[in-house]
Amino acid sequence: MGVQTMIDLKNKTVLITGASRGIGEAAAREFANLGAKVVLAARSEKQIKSIADDIASKGGKAIAVTCDVSNAADVKSMVDTTVETFGSLDVLINNAGVIEPIENMNGCDIEAWGQVIDINVKGVFYGIHAALPHMKNGGTIITIGSGAATFPLEGWAHYCTSKAAVHQLNACLDKEERENGIRALVLSPGTVATDMQVAIKDSGVNAVSKLDWSDHIPVEWPAKALVWMCDPASNPWLGQVISLREDNIRRNIGLIE
Repeated sequence: MGVQTMIDLKNKTVLITGASRGIGEAAAREFANLGAKVVLAARSEKQIKSIADDIASKGGKAIAVTCDVSNAADVKSMVDTTVETFGSLDVLINNAGVIEPIENMNGCDIEAWGQVIDINVKGVFYGIHAALPHMKNGGTIITIGSGAATFPLEGWAHYCTSKAAVHQLNACLDKEERENGIRALVLSPGTVATDMQVAIKDSGVNAVSKLDWSDHIPVEWPAKALVWMCDPASNPWLGQVISLREDNIRRNIGLIE
């Protein structure tokens, strides 16, 4: 069943952080298949270059840009390179995020805890801040959120806190920029069959680590959801969190009948 989208993505420029694997990689391939010019950003140069080269070998337009989203200068450079290469920035997907180390607050590594906040929260803000000046004619900014924003879990204090923060950051962005044509949304994908779930499983901490692999949705679902969120069909959810756990959302996207 294909994604239900009316928007023409041909020649639109889509920048995706955390694009070396999981949701980011799947989204890059999905957007490229629909004719978008895709920028894959991540810290791992070898992985994103391999993906970008594979997309290009199949007729798509893609480049790889090495970026540490916790570094504001890196993020600005990433956005500048995107605009210099493709002439525009139409969609920013703030996907980069980490959850490790999974450990209780009593005795946790303070620097590692703070690094999760630097990547998951500051990285999203840096992306928004760098992208907005290039979206004078409007654009879409989507951030990957989580049910963890409202559902506390042991060992995930940093992750839960970071996702609650970016949900609010998105709502503030909508308040400030909707009148300027900026479409701000959050995708809460649920549990997805990615490497992050492997790390969660290995931790053995809290109920999520006990889930069976078959409980997780395929990575292609959030990728298709992200495409749908660029379409006016998702406008009723502007400024809000779109949960891929909800059947009505899955139907709107075309994932289920």
